[in-house]
Amino acid sequence: MPNLKGYRPFNPLFEQLFNSYYNGIGKPFPRDKRGLLSRPSLGEVLRYRLWVDEAMQALLADTSLWPLIELGLNHEQQHQELLLTDLQYCWSVNPLAPAYAAPMNETKFTHQKISWHEFGGGIHSIGYQGNAFSFDNEGPRHSVLVSDGAIANRLITTREYLEFMADDGYQRPDLWLADGWAWVQQNAIEAPLYWRETHDGWRRFSLHGDQPLALDNPVTHVSFYEADAYARWAGARLPTEAEWELVASKQAVVGGFQESAYWYPQGAANDQSLQQLFGETWQWTSSTYQAYPKYKPAAGAVGEYNGKFMCNQMVLRGASCLTPVAHARASYRNFFYPHERWQFTGIRLARF
Repeated sequence: MPNLKGYRPFNPLFEQLFNSYYNGIGKPFPRDKRGLLSRPSLGEVLRYRLWVDEAMQALLADTSLWPLIELGLNHEQQHQELLLTDLQYCWSVNPLAPAYAAPMNETKFTHQKISWHEFGGGIHSIGYQGNAFSFDNEGPRHSVLVSDGAIANRLITTREYLEFMADDGYQRPDLWLADGWAWVQQNAIEAPLYWRETHDGWRRFSLHGDQPLALDNPVTHVSFYEADAYARWAGARLPTEAEWELVASKQAVVGGFQESAYWYPQGAANDQSLQQLFGETWQWTSSTYQAYPKYKPAAGAVGEYNGKFMCNQMVLRGASCLTPVAHARASYRNFFYPHERWQFTGIRLARF
């Protein structure tokens, strides 16, 4: 803790062990080897936590450090979600299909046809505005040109995605981007992550264990490539992040979040209203992750937090069923590589 005079590290080796990607403070631990670590033990981690908590008492008295501490708290919220999705991924390979949370009775949702909500084109402003916390990649607020268009009132369901699969969606190269088709072929992709076909039909694994597919719940754990291919098959497209924010900024932040303790996306209400913009599952956009105009990363190691990842990744908007509700807002920009799907990632369509 460079901001606390006289601080003595709990274990000097922890600086590298828990350094995920900050080259400015030392050598990070290799990302591809994180899953091989079995130490420190839980007891040692808890003792380390108490050690840091005691040091934080002194740091909290220094108001000049509050913005940095606030950033740390919001970063921890991100890891609350990541811990659960990482746990789900690790447990998914166990043939016993262990459940982290008790199985819950599926709420039955009625299938409804998509309706389209139009938005007007022109010059619009996007990016965070206000006095509360936001990450640096949410700004600066700036003007964008948006064409007239329409966005689907809800997320694509499992039932609808099965129709894409039944129509040979994974066997038709005309539906896929070149990189996406290569990914499908090289990895023998034939369904969303965590799905498996049995003699009784398709089933899926989640934090609630192994269960049959919930047909009218949102499809999730799909890559950008799959979302893009589905949109093309459906005669539509994915929204840009500017279109998504233009629409979402006029809506209340409501949906299924981490606090509900039901950690799988829930279906839409049986009406034509605009819904599921927040919570349930992150929504792929067609926008590449890049800096907004006049963006400047902060000085020092904190500047590595977002800026250096603005390359070869796609933007997702909304939030998921594992996102803390306080973490969701219209300007929030999540981002992943186009092949990744271990997060709760789903599909909302748009059209011109």
